[in-house]
Amino acid sequence: MMFTGLIEEQGKITAVRKNSAGVQLEIQCSRIPKDLKIDDSVAVSGVCLTATSVAPDRFRVQAVPETIRRTTVGNWKNGTRVNLERACTPETRLGGHLVQGHVDGVVTLRTIKKIGAGAEWQLKIPEQLTRYCVEKGSVALEGVSLTIADITADLLKIALIPHTLEVTNLGTKKVGDRLNMEVDILAKYVEKLITAGTRPIRYEYLKNLGYDHE
Repeated sequence: MMFTGLIEEQGKITAVRKNSAGVQLEIQCSRIPKDLKIDDSVAVSGVCLTATSVAPDRFRVQAVPETIRRTTVGNWKNGTRVNLERACTPETRLGGHLVQGHVDGVVTLRTIKKIGAGAEWQLKIPEQLTRYCVEKGSVALEGVSLTIADITADLLKIALIPHTLEVTNLGTKKVGDRLNMEVDILAKYVEKLITAGTRPIRYEYLKNLGYDHE
């Protein structure tokens, strides 16, 4: 499943129930359930989760221990505001960037500088993720597709327009808050291709394909 990082609406956590599989979450919202079906994928504040039940004004998802360990899901409680986006389709406009909903790490909001109705954020990110971040590159925070304004060592700077602060849960964040972060998947693919190098194709493999002539 893929997403674009363009949030459709905010939802509110209305129930958190621990169970043998991890934790079940109930999310209240208005737009998402209209054509959501059981087993559909939804990015919830950047975390790809599967709908296990759907009602007209809410739906439920299940988060497993691995997801809880790697994301901020374990901190969610009744009243927590979350960003929601359904999986994109072949007809979806890619207004953001390709987002998988696979969180790479949790980052900490260090400073907030108000700029009119907008803001400039500085975030401390895990050292192992810095190599995937470049100035003017893309990153997803809480599932929101954003552009990196600057990066210095392990500090990431993001400029937020008023509209983003208004329609997503980023407008509720405070210094010290932790956010889900997903780096651009293209950066990881490029790294893999470069570090893998060129491997020789074994003769036996070619022979099996019928290329056994010298």
